[in-house]
Amino acid sequence: EPSLPIERVEADLAHPRVARAHTYRSDPVVYELPHGHGLLVIGRGLSGRWEAAFEVLPDRRGSGLGRGLVRSALRLVPEGEPVFVQVAPGNVSSMRAVLAAGGFRPIGAEVLYPIDAPQ
Repeated sequence: EPSLPIERVEADLAHPRVARAHTYRSDPVVYELPHGHGLLVIGRGLSGRWEAAFEVLPDRRGSGLGRGLVRSALRLVPEGEPVFVQVAPGNVSSMRAVLAAGGFRPIGAEVLYPIDAPQ
């Protein structure tokens, strides 16, 4: 399957997914599909591991773009490095995209508390 035509772009901190990545990952890099149909964010997360997040516009979902973005994450990190993708348990379509991309399997769950969470 050919790779998607993604392009590295400046981080738009007004975008919720990009803003979250900047909160929980170091040096996140944002990639975008043409016409803004989807995005991929890759950075170093918990314990320095490579983490990816992706999003596809609602009217473009179901076309394989999510799966393609996840596969792109695998080629954008150093060869041989594992990539972690967090998916909310109730987000069935994203879970299907990650599993369909190949090379991923559920390994558990984690809870991240916001830095400003009440103690």
